[in-house]
Amino acid sequence: MPNETPDGTSGTTRPHRDHGIRRRLVRGEESALAELYDGHASVVRGLAHRFLDDEDAADRIVAEVFAEVWADPGAYRPEHGSLRSWLTELTRVRALRCLDESRLDPESRARLEERIRAASAAARADRMVTAMPGPLRTALELAYVGRRDYREAAAELGVSEDEARRRLRLGLQLLSTAAENGSGKAS
Repeated sequence: MPNETPDGTSGTTRPHRDHGIRRRLVRGEESALAELYDGHASVVRGLAHRFLDDEDAADRIVAEVFAEVWADPGAYRPEHGSLRSWLTELTRVRALRCLDESRLDPESRARLEERIRAASAAARADRMVTAMPGPLRTALELAYVGRRDYREAAAELGVSEDEARRRLRLGLQLLSTAAENGSGKAS
């Protein structure tokens, strides 16, 4: 059974859907931009606000990101990742540019850059957890949100303790891999 994504689509259809939206954007279909905006504007705005802690700057970044997508939809390369990850990267770059333009003192700038790195890592982890198979996600949620140990998680899930440990270990390995892959990105 394919994984459900937050927008209700199957995880196996997302690349196909991303390709379709890209093709429609390249053809200049305004409805494709509207669909993309409806599905992702809250994520872009949330990240921008988390990065900068400034409502007005977050709103400007949302407008700039979607204007950039409309101006050059061919810049998105599906083979490099999902539309959501591309929009996240555009948002991060815009937030850094906003910091450059703000002429902050070096100490304040360093603190804000650290917030951007932390917010990017949190967003990556959130996307990874959301994309995980249901059994792994449920086991991690029980352990880390519900504060259950593996024995309690196993009982609640109706699986053996070994299976609960396996799910937790695999889920943590996936998160670790996502963190390692994300930490080496250049800005």
